Amino acid sequence: MNLGRAITRVRRLKKMTQAQLAQSAGVSVSHLCLVEKNKRDPSLQLVESLAKALGIPVSVLVFLAAEESETPELEQQHFQSITDAIKGLMSNDAA
Repeated sequence: MNLGRAITRVRRLKKMTQAQLAQSAGVSVSHLCLVEKNKRDPSLQLVESLAKALGIPVSVLVFLAAEESETPELEQQHFQSITDAIKGLMSNDAA
């Protein structure tokens, strides 16, 4: 699971800066940077705040954090299809 990468991807899809996301989530930019680089594990409360600031459910953020290698081989195609669909919806929402 790579939660930091998922946060970064969604933030960029939403065309938000780290400063904007940090302010909206009530966290310092330096802490957010460490979370995005997976150098700090965020608390559940922070994950909830970040998801809310990004405008997505926590479950979607956690799903996007899952690594393809964590899914059984037969499900990887479905995993990628769902991931692509979610990213497409977020891109449309940001436009």
